[in-house]
Amino acid sequence: MPDFTYTASELMCINAARLLRDGDTVFVGVGLPNLACNLARRTHAPNLQLIYEAGVIGARPARLPLSIGDPTLVSGAASVCGMFDIFSQYLQRGNIDVGFLGGAQIDRFGNINATVIGDYQHPKVRLPGSGGSQEIAGWANRCYIMTPHQKRRFPEKVDYITSAGFLGNRAEREATGARGGGPLVIVTNLGFLEPDESGELILTALHPGCTIEQVKDNTGWAVRTATNIRLTAPPLESEIRLLREELDPEGIYLKGS
Repeated sequence: MPDFTYTASELMCINAARLLRDGDTVFVGVGLPNLACNLARRTHAPNLQLIYEAGVIGARPARLPLSIGDPTLVSGAASVCGMFDIFSQYLQRGNIDVGFLGGAQIDRFGNINATVIGDYQHPKVRLPGSGGSQEIAGWANRCYIMTPHQKRRFPEKVDYITSAGFLGNRAEREATGARGGGPLVIVTNLGFLEPDESGELILTALHPGCTIEQVKDNTGWAVRTATNIRLTAPPLESEIRLLREELDPEGIYLKGS
């Protein structure tokens, strides 16, 4: 274990960043996924191409963007176009390698709920909804999801499917005609969940100091484990420094996490 401390959000950002490959084209929003992408670009993936929903291609923001319409996203961008072009000419044509997603609930087949908690007609909580996430979930070549590992966030079945994972199984997703590969990895503060051959999420990796029992206690179904559980590498001090001092120095997304 390192001799410095880090938060759950920093741990998720760093492990999500490590999943990205140099040269990937990534459809990303603001918040923690944005931090993960910019961390990857500052470390092992300098040729990462960031695309934002508002129509910015090859973004190199001069500061931390606060929304997908933040003017700083245009700084150094390769191109600026309309939202229609982003979705039709890039995402739906298969030109997006990675889509980063999140949500209030993620179920055992990787379906995401960002619409309501409870009954749709009489919800306990009304959430922001899809935005572009349903399109990203359907058409990105691979999707990564970042979320804290809490039982309320991982029910066996979501209250509402905002963005499709594998629906009920891989065959059910394939029958829809969605070309994208679906959720590849769910990155949490405890480890990684990845789909098996049926599309069901299973525990494949643990972060240092975390246990299988913690994952089971914080998952709403009887989560299965891979035959060989991997152990992720601990964060590097240089990665923590980049997040805190250069990427989010005011703690807008990392503060108190």
